[in-house]
Amino acid sequence: MVPVSVGGVAQTALFTDHLLAYYRQLIDAQLTVIDVETTGSRPHEARVIEIAVVQGSRQAGITYETTFLVNAQVRVPQTITRLTGITTAMVEQGTAADIVWQTLRSPLDRGVLTGHNLAFDYSFVQSEYQRLGQGFERPPDQRFCTVILSRLLLAELPSRSLPQLVRHFGFDVGRSHRALADTQACWLLTNLLLDRLAETSDDALRHQFAQQWVPLREAVKVFNCTRVELQQQLDARGCDRRTSRRGNRHLYRRGDLEALYQELYPPQLSLNRGS
Repeated sequence: MVPVSVGGVAQTALFTDHLLAYYRQLIDAQLTVIDVETTGSRPHEARVIEIAVVQGSRQAGITYETTFLVNAQVRVPQTITRLTGITTAMVEQGTAADIVWQTLRSPLDRGVLTGHNLAFDYSFVQSEYQRLGQGFERPPDQRFCTVILSRLLLAELPSRSLPQLVRHFGFDVGRSHRALADTQACWLLTNLLLDRLAETSDDALRHQFAQQWVPLREAVKVFNCTRVELQQQLDARGCDRRTSRRGNRHLYRRGDLEALYQELYPPQLSLNRGS
């Protein structure tokens, strides 16, 4: 689900106007789309074994594209080979990890960093630079996750996984779970989503944003109360509520949260809304 910040023009913003401003600026932005294949799911334990980068914009198209098999001097687990087709022998013939990350530093520092489930790719890129004694940080307004926007604009589809979206839209790319094919698929999906944004009115987008489910534990960061108090306020107003699949998180609609915020903190009293 979507994380929430108190303010700011970013994909993590709670307030609709902030979110709308964030998405509108993406329409003409320079994008840097990435995908990584790894030896596992935990950045502090696993390594990147393949990465692809595609840069461009809706207007200019693709202006830069590259991919590397990364020799991180690790063995590729059989489970990963079955998923990706990447073997230990292949990465042993790849480019040394330090050379890959030095080569990609400049491209990765430019444009809005974009990915399908970007948090996964971003955490691994950060981990790889940390291994080299370097930091890697992109500000929130320069990060864009296509999964999050897909949940908003493609809510009618049964799945927003990248392989399913490739099949649904008939994207002409290679095998899923290879970095270049997935990056190209994400590029095509990004353009499709941005085209829809460009064609949709502000009022229609506000309505879609208002329907989005936000975790209570994230929303409470905006309110000057406890999680229990916020839940009581929302339930007393009859706001829609759902529980996560694992049953350990309550979620409420963005529109209800914003309406309650405006009620509790009128604009003339609010410091957060204008931040």
